[in-house]
Amino acid sequence: MKIAIIIVRVLLGLMYLFASVVYFINYTPEAPKLSADQTTFLAGVMASVYLMPLIKVTELVSAILLLIGRTAPLGAIIIFPVTLNIFLYHAFLGPQQLPMVAVMLIFNLFLLFAYHKKYLPIISK
Repeated sequence: MKIAIIIVRVLLGLMYLFASVVYFINYTPEAPKLSADQTTFLAGVMASVYLMPLIKVTELVSAILLLIGRTAPLGAIIIFPVTLNIFLYHAFLGPQQLPMVAVMLIFNLFLLFAYHKKYLPIISK
């Protein structure tokens, strides 16, 4: 189980590290064709100037926390809302990449389950 946790947290951390670094160095590979709904959604996200940088900084910080290991429970809980949002975006607007995003969600849920004892003090009285 320990090896599975290490593999999953490193893979998830590397996925988010890559996604955030690519954003900050302004490298945009060939973008897929977007539907009208996707274009409208992304135009709204880009119109709020702060939102995309905030998401990418959150991804970067969480990726580093996941890769460090000792801070992985914190990284997993911080990145979960972002992962869920990405999954829901692809579920409703862009199902082409849904399998990869579903794997990311499963990885994140696996880590939350694996570290659930670390979260118990948060919810206990």
